[in-house]
Amino acid sequence: MTDISVQNIWIAFEQGMDILKGITFDVTSGEHIGILGKNGAGKTTLFKIITGELSPDDGQVVTAPGKRIGVLSQIPVYPEEYTGEDVLCSAQRRVTAMGKEMEELEQRLSTGENDPAILRRYDFVSSEFLRLGGYELQRFRDTVANGLGIPKRQREQLFSQLSGGERTRMNLARLILEDTEILLLDEPTNHLDMRASEWLEDMISKFKGTVLAISHDRYFLDKAISRVIEIEDGKAQFYSGNYSFYVEEKQRRYEEQLRQYEKEQAKIAQLQKAADALHLWAFMGNDKLHKRAFSIEKRIERMNTTEKPRAQTKMKARFSEKDFRGDEVMVAKGISKSFGEKQLFSSIDLLVEPGERIALIGDNGTGKSTFIKMITGEEHPDTGYIRVGPSIKTAYLPQIVEFENEDVSVLECMMDEGKCTQQQARDRLAAYLFRGKDVFTPVESLSGGEKSRLKLCIIMKGDINFLILDEPTNHLDIVSREWVEDAVSEYGETLLFVSHDRYFISKFATRIWEIRDGQIRDYRCGYERYKMLVERELEPNKEVAKEQKKENNKGAQQKRRPQYSREKQLNKLEREIASVEARLQENAAAQEENSSDYEVLMELTAEGALIEAELEDLYARWEELAQ
Repeated sequence: MTDISVQNIWIAFEQGMDILKGITFDVTSGEHIGILGKNGAGKTTLFKIITGELSPDDGQVVTAPGKRIGVLSQIPVYPEEYTGEDVLCSAQRRVTAMGKEMEELEQRLSTGENDPAILRRYDFVSSEFLRLGGYELQRFRDTVANGLGIPKRQREQLFSQLSGGERTRMNLARLILEDTEILLLDEPTNHLDMRASEWLEDMISKFKGTVLAISHDRYFLDKAISRVIEIEDGKAQFYSGNYSFYVEEKQRRYEEQLRQYEKEQAKIAQLQKAADALHLWAFMGNDKLHKRAFSIEKRIERMNTTEKPRAQTKMKARFSEKDFRGDEVMVAKGISKSFGEKQLFSSIDLLVEPGERIALIGDNGTGKSTFIKMITGEEHPDTGYIRVGPSIKTAYLPQIVEFENEDVSVLECMMDEGKCTQQQARDRLAAYLFRGKDVFTPVESLSGGEKSRLKLCIIMKGDINFLILDEPTNHLDIVSREWVEDAVSEYGETLLFVSHDRYFISKFATRIWEIRDGQIRDYRCGYERYKMLVERELEPNKEVAKEQKKENNKGAQQKRRPQYSREKQLNKLEREIASVEARLQENAAAQEENSSDYEVLMELTAEGALIEAELEDLYARWEELAQ
């Protein structure tokens, strides 16, 4: 069944400047699709057309009737008095209404009404209430909020007073809590730390509905999506796999198209050479040969030739490096730092040695950027000291790039801050893809990613041996992230960076510093091994949490039942028992069917345990009532 059908969509915001050029594709129910493309390619425009926020110049979008669509980029307007918790609860209105209807029906039954229609309605509503998790609404809200890193104080705060990132995260939680069948997610991991991103991608990968996601998070695209649609030059290219498949397949298609193009050009050159020779011979006295030459040239004009494929333009710039002598790049001793009553660190001791590539990670608000600022001297520790080696030359790219004077052009900024001539500035800017009229663009008009690129161009001028990056890929599309990665790959000296980009961390980190509980935990390994070590550390806590969850699930089912006649209560319990027994049989059949899929089997086993606990509770209540 098709959930979304996009048919021949054209749209332009300026005459002759088409953003989308006849894009057509269908989205089947349950598909998880990643929408890729450079910044400005038209990805968000396509989302707005799908949701009806924009009307195309031509073409149409058809969505399956009755399907509920949730959109991350659209944050609804709520009453002024709504708190974050009210926003989360608004996602469960339908189930909450069922609970209230159940209570009303229970009240009528308890007063002696025995209309079969009331009993049938109560059975239907109670069954739906149970299926939709009505007895566990609070636990579900807590699970989603904790998974996305939404603290209790934000849930209690007025929604209107939350920051843009906090509201986006709250809206994402609301979408997950809703019984939504189609999710449109525009950069869903942008305001999430690594732990929350991993939780979200795990949730999305298990989501049974349809997902369209615009994202630059390559880890997310690898795990959560199974098909890629790339928008390039207003057209759509399709890839039947995740991000890793897309990268390999795109390169294969490029090489195949290049081979075909070169083969056709060689054939054209051969034919043109023959035509030129015939023209020459014709001028030497054989006029009839002109006709044959013209025939060959017409044949060349009629040939269907392959368009020359374009390789992505790469940044040619590289970090300069200064030879380092010594054993210490940086020493941190006894570092503590607090802001008011909130303590970020205490008694931190660290040593950075030459050539290390260190990723500083941790949840939002744990103090990553503060620690970086203490190294660069923008902040000072409350206790202890940070010392950088005497022969160290440091370069720093902040998370939010600002320039002292943003009224000037890119070229003037480069000349001023880079202390270079106009020609030197042009040469260096060209290496960072600021070419032609781009160099006259005012700095204040640049996007966040373009400002980061300009700042990189400036700081990479010197001989540096300690490079510090704070979220270097945060505002960049995938192509621009790859530019930064290419530049960093060529840099052989010491690197310290803060990042939520797990792809970037996995590619470069040889050592992980994780800020947790006011301490910096030092893992002398890459990202994949770090994840394995942390998983082992958390295993004992998982077992405790599993037991607690089981107890909570039992308690959640202890809800007041209708106080009408004992016989009717017994009949109702027996129907519930039959329903739960049927669910248990279905679960057992599913376990047998998926016995070779470890992940699915584990999930089904856990679900089966919950059903058994529910069934035991129903048996106990039936026995108590029967006695």
